[in-house]
Amino acid sequence: PTRSVASALHKSESEFDDGRTPPGTVHLVGAGPGGLDYLTVKALRILRQCDAVVYDDLGSNCGDILNQVKPSCELVFVGKRGGDLGSWRQGDINEVLVKLSIAGKTTCRLKGGCPSVFSRVREEMAALNKHNVPYELVPGISSSLAAPLSANVPLTDKNFGKHFVVTSAHDVSSLNFAAYTHIDTAVFLMAGKVLPVIVTRLVREAKKETNTPCVVVKNGCTDRETVFYGTLATIAETTAGQKL
Repeated sequence: PTRSVASALHKSESEFDDGRTPPGTVHLVGAGPGGLDYLTVKALRILRQCDAVVYDDLGSNCGDILNQVKPSCELVFVGKRGGDLGSWRQGDINEVLVKLSIAGKTTCRLKGGCPSVFSRVREEMAALNKHNVPYELVPGISSSLAAPLSANVPLTDKNFGKHFVVTSAHDVSSLNFAAYTHIDTAVFLMAGKVLPVIVTRLVREAKKETNTPCVVVKNGCTDRETVFYGTLATIAETTAGQKL
């Protein structure tokens, strides 16, 4: 496939919009937590038919997914890596999607997990709506559901797991931990750098017992998956030194 990091961004409007080519549909697709096995049948069908793929950093199994596209497909990598200076800005990603559509290309915007969970898909939808670009939302398997199960931890149980919540720990200082007091199961995404803060505040503010079971899943559902088991009292020490 034709690999392009920024070519779509730097083309001018005049190159795309000649008044004759109808806009291509943008499919906002969830890639699941890792690799080909976790793609939905619909996501795979779109990948095999599209003219361009705009994809996130999908981890070590990304190659298996991208090998499914047709030879003429343009690949545009827009992965963000923890705020690195070289990371793509969301506004630039939005612009790429619009310009590919104006060029008449059917585009797969491939996002890790599910587009509905902490993926900034609302901003991409707004940009596409602003330019009258047709689009479709395609659900994927969220790591918030798949990673715990891969570690043999179902999120619910009729006796002691009647509900669960999924939270982004990207800005842990903004979270109201007292609200977790009566929550049976809590899933925190992007929590690696702030794990000690999370466990401390769950004990102090949510009044959780220190012997409450915990599991940390690194690279969940991939060939590099590592699972750490412990309690609120031990999990920070168990994972100390790990690049989560």
